[in-house]
Amino acid sequence: MTKRVLMLAAENGALKGAKVGGMADVIRDLPGALLTQNVCADVAMPGYGHLVAQTHAKLLATLSVPFAGGVTEVSLFRAPHPAHSECWLYLFEHPSWDDPEQKIYTDGGDQPFAADASRFALFCAASAEALLQQVIPLPDVLHLHDWHTGFFAMLRSCQRRYAPLQLIPAVYSIHNLALQGIRPISGDSSSLAGWYPDLLNELSSEQYQQICDPRYPNCVNPMRAGIVLSDRVHLVSPTYAKEVLLASRPEQGFFGGEGLEADLQAKARKRSLFGILNGCEYPGKDAPLDACFAAFLRLADSVLIGWQGNKVHTPSQDFIASRRISAMQQQSLQPDFLLTSVGRLTDQKMLLLRQPMPQGGLLIDAVLSRLATHSASARLMLLGSGDPHLAEVFRKVAARHENLLFLNGYDEELSAWLYQHGQLFLMPSSFEPCGISQMLAMRAGQPCLVHGVGGLQDTVEHAKSGFVFGGDDLAEQAADLLVKLDEALRLYGTSGWQKIAKAARAKRFSWAKSAAQYTKKLYKFS
Repeated sequence: MTKRVLMLAAENGALKGAKVGGMADVIRDLPGALLTQNVCADVAMPGYGHLVAQTHAKLLATLSVPFAGGVTEVSLFRAPHPAHSECWLYLFEHPSWDDPEQKIYTDGGDQPFAADASRFALFCAASAEALLQQVIPLPDVLHLHDWHTGFFAMLRSCQRRYAPLQLIPAVYSIHNLALQGIRPISGDSSSLAGWYPDLLNELSSEQYQQICDPRYPNCVNPMRAGIVLSDRVHLVSPTYAKEVLLASRPEQGFFGGEGLEADLQAKARKRSLFGILNGCEYPGKDAPLDACFAAFLRLADSVLIGWQGNKVHTPSQDFIASRRISAMQQQSLQPDFLLTSVGRLTDQKMLLLRQPMPQGGLLIDAVLSRLATHSASARLMLLGSGDPHLAEVFRKVAARHENLLFLNGYDEELSAWLYQHGQLFLMPSSFEPCGISQMLAMRAGQPCLVHGVGGLQDTVEHAKSGFVFGGDDLAEQAADLLVKLDEALRLYGTSGWQKIAKAARAKRFSWAKSAAQYTKKLYKFS
């Protein structure tokens, strides 16, 4: 008999405009893989003001949701999954989730998570109410994803109104432990007292200790609530599941439990914590893109111009990129070695590259110098957006080095070209719960140079399918990255390199294998 799982999530890569990070890829790909295990996974998420129209969803009900000391009307829509008609999408609509730029998350400014925490607290309350009233049929298992759904775990476990939902097992997936959604217990409209006054009044002292932040006892931590109050907890790679049991040491470049290691250790002692690697889709063959570097430059130039359409002034990093593209076009440059990088500009991904070096400059300066020594035509192609402070760092580096093309944004076709036609993919993450970029590069036969942490450690084997660096602190990690880069540059063009590239292409991180583990370990269906 087919089992049914209901996933609660903030993102879904199956829908246009509903993806920010790797969680969206999981929510997109996992339902199809679970169908092979006779498990049907429905997804509930906010509609963000535009997903209902995109999916042609039909109105199921208008819910009266207890929220913020009153009653809030929330509309619930339903549509078939765009790729799997057996599965449903449940989309919740309320004006607080609308954004004129169709953004999923908002900038908290001087109040981190304030607006987003309130939005997802309402989403979780609406989800609980829809299940309580069985407007959404009760599933066999509830599957919560990241801090955005930790509020649901609180309501299910701590508020008498939603106690019937405790009969449904709940599992909790952590995609990024660094983002925890911490907000005050009271004293602010974006607080536990502001969202759920009845829940706060009903909390026992033990329950209060389960949802407050261990470092800031006057704050609620929805990530912690998801961990403590769910039946089982899932990390998205086996190595990351071990790393989070240890305290973080950011000054040494190690990021582990981020203050929640004691709760995760408690879960591990109960054998209720699992590390299951995310999968990757293997469609047979990537859609071929013109391998000519001139074609890439034309594409990059076109994308760069397109980005300016929404800007009053051209940012200096875009101006520098435009000049670099023009210069390479005039030279008819055909690089003999392309180092590539695609990813968000965050400290998680880029902290190491801005590490100061003993001889002066930053690690990325040293990387570019190594490339220049290897070949005058070698280039680093860096595609990514995110933290404006990191963009400023890379803007200054791009101005110093003609062999760096920094494209401060994201474009699907540009990223696909870099995956397909780069020689070496750089992923120096300080921590990486799983990572998808290295899988996509390897799928195209591009070896990767990665930091041996989290899912990178689980997917890349040094000198076999790629190159892995390490170190006990930031200085050692930076030095070893350069050692492994030198090793890769020396090997490039040899039969040894071809053997590594072939092994990278042959690697398979299948969703079918991961889905079987979900079914057995997380859902306990077999």
